[in-house]
Amino acid sequence: MHILVTGGTGLIGRALVKSLLLDGHVITVFTRQTLRSEERIRYIRQLKDIPEDLDAVVNLAGAGLADRRWSEQYKREILSSRIALTRDLIEHLTQIGMPKVFVSGSAIGFYGESDSASFTETDSKGSGFSAELCANWEAEAQKAASEHTRVVLLRTGVVLEANGGAYPQMTQSFKLGVSSWMGRGRHWLSWIHIDDMVSAIRFCLDHEQLRGPVNMTAPEPVTHRTFAAAVEACSSTWLKLGVPAPVMRVMLGEMADELLLTGQRVLPNTLTAHDFGFKHPTIASAVSALTR
Repeated sequence: MHILVTGGTGLIGRALVKSLLLDGHVITVFTRQTLRSEERIRYIRQLKDIPEDLDAVVNLAGAGLADRRWSEQYKREILSSRIALTRDLIEHLTQIGMPKVFVSGSAIGFYGESDSASFTETDSKGSGFSAELCANWEAEAQKAASEHTRVVLLRTGVVLEANGGAYPQMTQSFKLGVSSWMGRGRHWLSWIHIDDMVSAIRFCLDHEQLRGPVNMTAPEPVTHRTFAAAVEACSSTWLKLGVPAPVMRVMLGEMADELLLTGQRVLPNTLTAHDFGFKHPTIASAVSALTR
């Protein structure tokens, strides 16, 4: 297939593009970076350069939610990098020809936060900046849907990868012998190993019966303390220490409450109902693989 990947130089995009290239697909990557094109991969920086013969689009572009403190200016950048880009992308594809499948990013922040509820794809939107962001982003992506084009929405949890994203930051203290967690550590962490994330995206590309929201999370969410215990089992630690919530709020502001001190228990019902096989269904398996 000829596949367009926006955000193809990010954490998920890099791994996805590598996997697709290994299987012989032709890739066009839309990116802000200036990179040299090769035999089966072309890098573009403008929508006008998108080719007309696309079979699929995977839309992952967006400013990182945890890249910096959430000032009002950065929140506008987060919104624009997702919603405005998706709108412009679909408008351009409408002119040159829509692909058969449009897979677009979203996040489990759609559901809001809860210590007690479990969320599946049938649950409604929660409250907060993340929930509004995801709902508006999904609404924009759904405009690509038609009899010819199916739309899949990737409600993604915390993607665990050894050398990028949240995992190195979450486990930095363990390298100093300190087992740590944020706040009380009792809030939920709905996560997915990078290998399963890539496989699940490809599963969505290949299975025509999949459309609408798909929770991209492992089948066994854990609390942050349980995550810390799994990392501790693969480390040498001498101290256990939570980072107090007030300290997190002083350091990170609104982002601390939205992303780090609260969570949600999200289950991948759509993937499991369609017999998707997780390589790392448990946090013990994922952490063990990441620490090899």
